[in-house]
Amino acid sequence: MSAFHRLAPRLQEAIVNRLGWTALRPVQEQACDALLDGKNAVVLAPTAGGKTEASMFPTLSQLITAPPSGLAALYIAPIKALLNNQAERLGQYTEMVGLDRFVWHGDVSSAARQRFLKSPAHLLMTTPESIEVMLASKRVDAAALFADVRHIIIDEIHALAGIDRGAHLMSVLERVAALSRHDLQRVGLSATVGNPEDILIWLQGSSQRPGVIIDPPKQPARRELLVIHRESLDEVARDASQMAQHHKSLMFCQSRAMTELVADRMQARGTSVYVHHSAVSKEERELAEAQFHSGGDACIVCTSTLELGIDVGDLDKVLQAEAPTTVSAFLQRMGRTGRRPGKAANTTFFCTDRNTVLQAASLIELARAGFVESVAMSDRCWPVLVHQLLAMALAEDGVLPRAAWAHLSQVPDLKGITQAEFDRLIRWMVEGRSLDRVGGRLVIGPATEKAFGRRNFMEMYAVFSSPQTYVVTTAAKQPVGHLEQDFVDRLAEGASCFLLGGRPWRVVLVDHDHRRVQVTPASAGEQPSWSGYLPQFLGFEMCQHMLNLLDDDRVPRWLHPSAATVLAEERADLTERGVLPYSWPALEPLAEGDKAGIRWWTFAGGQINNTLRYALHACAPDWQIVPGNLALRVTGEGVDLNSMREIIGRITDPEFWEDEKLWREIAADLPNYRLSKFQPFMPPWVTREMVAGFLLDLGGTWRWLGGAAGQAPRSRLETIRDEAPALASATPAASGSPHDWSAVQARLEDEAVDHPAPPEAAQPKNPIHWVETPEQLEAICARFGHASVIGLDVETTITRDQSLCLVQIGTHTETALIDPLVVEDLDPLKALLEDEGVVKVIHNASFEKRVLGGYGIEIANVYDTMTVSRQLRKIKGKGMNTLATVCKRELDLVIDKVPQTSNWRRRPLADRQRKYAALDAEILLRLYDVFEAEMLI
Repeated sequence: MSAFHRLAPRLQEAIVNRLGWTALRPVQEQACDALLDGKNAVVLAPTAGGKTEASMFPTLSQLITAPPSGLAALYIAPIKALLNNQAERLGQYTEMVGLDRFVWHGDVSSAARQRFLKSPAHLLMTTPESIEVMLASKRVDAAALFADVRHIIIDEIHALAGIDRGAHLMSVLERVAALSRHDLQRVGLSATVGNPEDILIWLQGSSQRPGVIIDPPKQPARRELLVIHRESLDEVARDASQMAQHHKSLMFCQSRAMTELVADRMQARGTSVYVHHSAVSKEERELAEAQFHSGGDACIVCTSTLELGIDVGDLDKVLQAEAPTTVSAFLQRMGRTGRRPGKAANTTFFCTDRNTVLQAASLIELARAGFVESVAMSDRCWPVLVHQLLAMALAEDGVLPRAAWAHLSQVPDLKGITQAEFDRLIRWMVEGRSLDRVGGRLVIGPATEKAFGRRNFMEMYAVFSSPQTYVVTTAAKQPVGHLEQDFVDRLAEGASCFLLGGRPWRVVLVDHDHRRVQVTPASAGEQPSWSGYLPQFLGFEMCQHMLNLLDDDRVPRWLHPSAATVLAEERADLTERGVLPYSWPALEPLAEGDKAGIRWWTFAGGQINNTLRYALHACAPDWQIVPGNLALRVTGEGVDLNSMREIIGRITDPEFWEDEKLWREIAADLPNYRLSKFQPFMPPWVTREMVAGFLLDLGGTWRWLGGAAGQAPRSRLETIRDEAPALASATPAASGSPHDWSAVQARLEDEAVDHPAPPEAAQPKNPIHWVETPEQLEAICARFGHASVIGLDVETTITRDQSLCLVQIGTHTETALIDPLVVEDLDPLKALLEDEGVVKVIHNASFEKRVLGGYGIEIANVYDTMTVSRQLRKIKGKGMNTLATVCKRELDLVIDKVPQTSNWRRRPLADRQRKYAALDAEILLRLYDVFEAEMLI
């Protein structure tokens, strides 16, 4: 029987006659069955995929079948805007079956709340913080209000799980559960989450109901994706304005400052623009949403505030300045489009940073492979433990420690904290007067009253801080400017450096009581660094795939030519610098002025690299180490390849990571970041644990070191490819099986070269011979053996095995392309290349020597055009001596570099590949002639 027919008849009739539906979607069918069977569930579906109805229809059906006496269901969202956005929709669903709903958040009037409390609606739409207010308020009879609550629906659950707000939500839900006479049925809704099993376990809490994950197969869907590189935000605004014309668009930016800048420049170009970020007033944000929803062509330029499922109408395009840091965020943003029949979900990335080009391309590939970041679950969420202690002490005019422990020890996010630690925390808080003991009960102490005010403690109800402004002054109280609290919370005294008013400032003092930051001018040239403010870490999987993309031989088809050029140049640059092909530990010597050093390319992500920073520093305290997401930069006395290898050897010893005393000392010296507004109420050992948990990943670093020391680190995408058949929810490819990664990969690589080269690109002039038999190879090598000089190039997979795919040799009159995948006996080629009487012209001969050396072929009498170019022109620097650059400089020829990173294993080669390969051998001889003529003069 269809799940639809299990719904209450009144609801069935309303769905057909009021909504005009003829059937439920698969996710709704599965969810209805599970929820009507009484299970808890995590429901996964794309944005606009029907998740709301999947949870709401079976909930309403159960309320119709067993009418409640009052409030019976809670719909919880992480932000007020999502509640407002869903209010009309859920109001329609409740009204059409004779039920009602009420929205409660901070913007709802007191009079409206009082009317609700006198006559509660059946469905309450609210936020975690508003539930806390109800539980704490003396004006709310919480026991009566929540007595008949049966159902909890949490929208966008991925935005709450694994963070303080999620832990806070679980705590307040357990308090509601204690007041209800039912085992609360719990439903989490999400479009993107990598570990739904963990989310379900977390969501279950104290519920004894069975749990299930609702994740029906995704239907293949067309996606329109493009990554563009531009040199400046001015160019980004120009192109975004053109793309936004005659469309309704969202333009996501990675910061408020970028949002304002891009919006201003788009508006100057005549684009109808609205701005939406957390610093914009509530009224202006709501006006932007309303006008955009009902208006015509326009673009909202926003931060992540519109990333969640707020409906701003039918969108045509999603634009992105730079790139988000997670696949989850990318999928959320892209999911805002493609909701109309026949329309494709789309995202266009405009990247000014070269690394962001790689980041955007990696986001797309990881998403297509079915990867979404797992939510990092914690069972030692100290800020929420402190917050809930204070809230319970306030709400009940005191709480017995044993009663507080009985409740808090059941919260999943707190179960890793022992009772001994809990008792120790209480003793410390009582000594610091944030709590007092009265008759054995814990009550609010004077330190808490001073921090949050004696009247209503409203600021304490939220786990997160409300936006506040801090004044920035010098020691002489000269005003410098203002900073918002979320930025100030990430500053560390004596370590932080930031830019304000176009000048760098170093933090001397952060005075949270008076909302003041004292600074002093930073030294000349000093720039903000990770040691100065809370770092923005990229994940391990993202960075590993950026390496995978660089250390490969393909050009993803969603790269605009400008972005493909960046990819080719980065590959060439890192190859020239010895970073590619990647071989662990990938140490690059630096010589910047008089400050020599080493760059250690790990591609391991920000948290692992930051951990490596402290590990290296423990072994070499005088070295200066700056970590990034892809590499660490190490300078100082005695820094060289030998010393780096010696210290890396030391930190790959398991005993180094088992030295608890060492890591306690490291944790004690970490920057004093303010990660929570409740940090002043936490003892030093708790603060150190929190900061260390954010900055360091000891287990992940050791696992990476342990694997990398023996072989090059394995990328997460490679693991996904191997495990693809077992994946339950891979994002479908544009065609074919969603898990047939090899077919998708080959198709994408082929599409990169199955179209003509740009008209300005140089073309080969000599006849081209394809060599695929032993007889052909012997004949061509015998003929070329009579030449005095030949050009030589090879094409390989730019992967770690450096597999030979093609050998190109040419004379001044003809070119041969030798297929080593077919011709196994290369002895005639070996004889030719080892012939001292024939000059072999090669560009960057070390590469060809290494590749062919693996096949037992030595190359004699080499003429390296890269070396000669450097000697003649005296030009050094990034990208200044690549073959494409030298050909443009010496011959005024443009080389089509797209095929360079294509799939050279494909057979037959694309016409564009054949021409590129032949030109490489032919053009080397033209360079040889130019250089030799100049040296003869």
